[in-house]
Parts: sequence; structure tokens; C-alpha cells
Amino acid sequence: MYVMLGVLGIGPQTVVVGDRLGPNKISSRIAQIRLVSSHPEVYEPCDDSFALVDALLADRINLLEHRPTLCMEVGCGSGYVIASLALMLGQEVPGVQYIATDTNPHAVEVTRETLEAHGVHAELINTYIASGLEKRLAGLVDVMVVNPPYVPTPEDEVGREGIASAWAGGENGRSVIDKILPIAEKLLSRKGWLYMVTLTTNNPSQICLQMREKGYASRIIVQRSTEEESLHIIKFWRDFDIKPDAKENATVNKTVPARVMDTLLSQVHWLSFKKSWNSNNG
Repeated sequence: MYVMLGVLGIGPQTVVVGDRLGPNKISSRIAQIRLVSSHPEVYEPCDDSFALVDALLADRINLLEHRPTLCMEVGCGSGYVIASLALMLGQEVPGVQYIATDTNPHAVEVTRETLEAHGVHAELINTYIASGLEKRLAGLVDVMVVNPPYVPTPEDEVGREGIASAWAGGENGRSVIDKILPIAEKLLSRKGWLYMVTLTTNNPSQICLQMREKGYASRIIVQRSTEEESLHIIKFWRDFDIKPDAKENATVNKTVPARVMDTLLSQVHWLSFKKSWNSNNG
């Protein structure tokens, strides 16, 4: 079963990704996500999924210049994000390999169907985060995308089977995020980039500081407020001018969290998208 997504930018019933040529201009090389497979126990694309893909699109020129050889999604769900990323890079970055994981076996199958519907391929693995893959992929992932379970919930809801695994984030929504970050650090290559969805209640400024202490710089690519939540899509990359685990650096930069939400946003190139979403599907 496939669901038709609402409008993101151009054309009815079409999600569009493409080059940004200037204000409100999209190139003719457009990748269209018309169909996303679905299952009752799999999280369907919604505001957080759209925001993550919009962030990748906003950074697409940098991604093309980055020329990744291995891209990975942790928690692939419907396959909307990994398929969009593969279509964004397209033939302009030949030879890219894609890997996607999910703890939900139904999500793995749904992602497979979504990828097949758009003629792109990824190696799909039913596992928790990257369990069993850490040795194989250590230091090899050039781009990692993650829309983690970030909703604050009781700890006993974290890791449940089925669709609940897509959102149950434990205390402050950080239980799964805090497991993903050290794994991402192991898997990312020297030039690796991590794009992650966070919620205001996850304390994204603290996450940025935590990653800074590991030698990563960060900036917010997209910030989006909905009726229910305020989302921040953060990009992390290794900054070799930062000495990892340096307590002095951590102390000097204690002012960073207070400035993250306004200073980092000032660096962002925004893309404006109109979107409609059928609440019955969302």
C-alpha cells in the first residue's frame, strides 16, 4: 500500500527536491517522491520528516561538493528520507552507496518498497541503531541522517516493538539520542556529516556542546515550529581546530548554548516550502 503525500513546493500530490538557484527557484532537475509505502506499524512522513529533507535540500550544493561515498540513515521508517537523499544526489554523485537501518522489521520492508517505487537502492538492515555494523562501518560513513525517537515519554516505553519505537524517547526525549551520538561518532568518516532532528525539549544546545567536546562543530540548518512542537535540524561535522574532550574549551564555550538558537540560525540559508498534509495520513 502506498500513500500520496501532500505538496512540498511544486505540483499537486508531489514532494519535490532539487537545486536551489535563488529565491523560490528550483532547477529543472527535480527528484519527485510521489509514493511512499505504508504499514499500520510504521511511522509515516510528517513535519519532522519534511523538515529533515528540507534541511538536506537546503544543504544540497554542499552535499554535492562533499561527494560522499557512503550515506546512512538510522531509523529509516517509511524510507522517505533515504529515498529523498538518494534522489537529491542522483547521477551527479555517482557510485554512492546507501545503508538504512530500523529496529522495526515492517519499516525495513516499507522502506524497500518506497525505494523500489523510485528506482533507487539501499542496503536495508533490521537492527537497533547500528548493532552488528559498528566494526564494518567504523570511520566510513560520509553522511548520516537521523530522525530519532525524540518525544519525552516514560522510560519503559523506549524500545517497544512496532510504531511506538519511532517516537518514544524517554526522559526529555534523550534516551535514544544519547545512544545514537557515540555510535555516530564511531561510524562517521573524517569528513563525515551528521544531520539530526531534535525537539526544543531535547535541549539541542546541550547536544551541540556535548558534540563540541568530542571535536564536532554544529549549526542549525532548519528550525520549524508546528502547532505541537518546535523542531531543529542540526548538522554536525568534525572541526579539527577543536581539541576533543578539552575541558578548557568546554569551559570557554559555556556561552555557546545561550547563543545557539539565534547565532547559528543567522548562518542558515532558508528555503521556503508550502506544504499540505492530510491529517488522516499524518
